[in-house]
Amino acid sequence: QVQLAESGGGLVQAGGSLRLSCAASGRFFSSYAMGWFRQAPGKEREFVAAISRAGATTYYGDSVKGRFTISRDNVKIAVYLQMNSVRPEDTAVYYCAARREVTSTATKDFDYWGQGTQVTVSS
Repeated sequence: QVQLAESGGGLVQAGGSLRLSCAASGRFFSSYAMGWFRQAPGKEREFVAAISRAGATTYYGDSVKGRFTISRDNVKIAVYLQMNSVRPEDTAVYYCAARREVTSTATKDFDYWGQGTQVTVSS
């Protein structure tokens, strides 16, 4: 089992940058594919980005492609989301998730979730 804790959220102006971090605890972190998802008020949880267990492969949702970058550090047992050129529509609670299988982009495939961190982008 793995526990996840997000940090780094906050208020940022449109066009700015923010870096989210997700600290993991538990054994065998490198056995888990990791993902970032987000949920805005009144909307379903949405896939943002995912990264394979070794970090060699990444996937992005269409709305963030070219602006966000996911990375991981299997020594520090953490995963990151670098958010550049943010837009008001990026405002949401961002969740870190883990899956002990090959990488997926589907919410239902992830087994462990953090509590989320709020990101608010002002126009």
